[in-house]
Amino acid sequence: MGRLDSLLRVELDNLEKENLVWKRRVLETPSVPRAIVDGKEVLMLCSNNYLGLTNHPKLKRKAIETIEKFGVGSGSVRIIAGNMSLHERLDAKIAEYKRTESAIHFPTGFAANAGSIPQLAGKGDVIISDELNHGSIIDGVRLSRADKRVFRHADEDDLAKVMEEVESKGFERRLIITDGVFSMDGDIAPLPGIVKQAEKYGGAIYVDDAHGEGVLGENGRGITSHFNLEGKIEVEMGTFSKAFGNIGGFVAGSRSLTDYIFNKARSHLLSSSMPPATTASCIAALEVVEEEPEIIQTLWRNSKHFKEGLKESGFDIGRSVTPITPVMLGESPLAQRFSSELVERGIFALPIVYPIVAKDKARIRTIVSAAHTAEDLGFALRAFEEIGQNLKVLS
Repeated sequence: MGRLDSLLRVELDNLEKENLVWKRRVLETPSVPRAIVDGKEVLMLCSNNYLGLTNHPKLKRKAIETIEKFGVGSGSVRIIAGNMSLHERLDAKIAEYKRTESAIHFPTGFAANAGSIPQLAGKGDVIISDELNHGSIIDGVRLSRADKRVFRHADEDDLAKVMEEVESKGFERRLIITDGVFSMDGDIAPLPGIVKQAEKYGGAIYVDDAHGEGVLGENGRGITSHFNLEGKIEVEMGTFSKAFGNIGGFVAGSRSLTDYIFNKARSHLLSSSMPPATTASCIAALEVVEEEPEIIQTLWRNSKHFKEGLKESGFDIGRSVTPITPVMLGESPLAQRFSSELVERGIFALPIVYPIVAKDKARIRTIVSAAHTAEDLGFALRAFEEIGQNLKVLS
């Protein structure tokens, strides 16, 4: 055993003592409402598969057909020999869907943020970031040579104070970055207020709408559509790994923006292009949400029913206004025990505990989907209420 291995073992042991080691759960079926996890049938209540598209017939058919025609890989990065006609079609389809001039896709959403943010602000610039932004945004900001500022979560007034403070510093670019939907709490960014401050102080806006794409706005076009702010947001980032049931990220905006990122973002330049089957099924996912808008309506109907049921039982669901619904429990041990009880009853919903959230903000993070039935949700609500009473969470 080498020195590095020994040091890592010590670190892992420390994480184990603090109960911070993630246990790997094994999904043995497609990501569907009634799935097999670790050999047990469970009701899936924590997947990001909002619209149930991971198993949609059109997406599967397109993937299979495309493998037969194009093979399983592109063989290269896009700038050399890996730019297939499928990749050009996907970029065009994203831009059409987002109603922007242009778009560019990445292998993952994380790669989109980690590759784009450092290229859009550098030395002599400043990035102003919401304090609860996703880790991929944080890493992208850290990779940048720009100065950094943080504003209080979803607080337009605090953003104004930060913008006023940086105005006198002579920064060439002022890039405001925010999640559209915040993945732990299910609340949304106050985008109209952010636009107001950006216009007042000469800032540009970068929105990571990973959890808003396919969920918010007309036909799931995201938070910009939700607030009728098309044309007001310079950089719209999204992902195919949530509502669109696949994998991949993208950035949509002006032609100058995407051409610049195509030539500068290392996570794009130095990553092999997406496999043909994945690319084709991403295109199909965008077609499905346009052809079958009723699945988005079903998602919101299910979400409303589940939230109302939790609140009627007496649970605190925080500030959620999206299908991400946290059941706030407070202390980490309680959240972990609550999750274990859920699994025993055949419901898969994991605890979110410190250090992912503050020590007194542990919760069970739930996400219902368009694929859940009324019977599924009723089963889950009964279990939550019974466990809540048994564990003295409910009076």
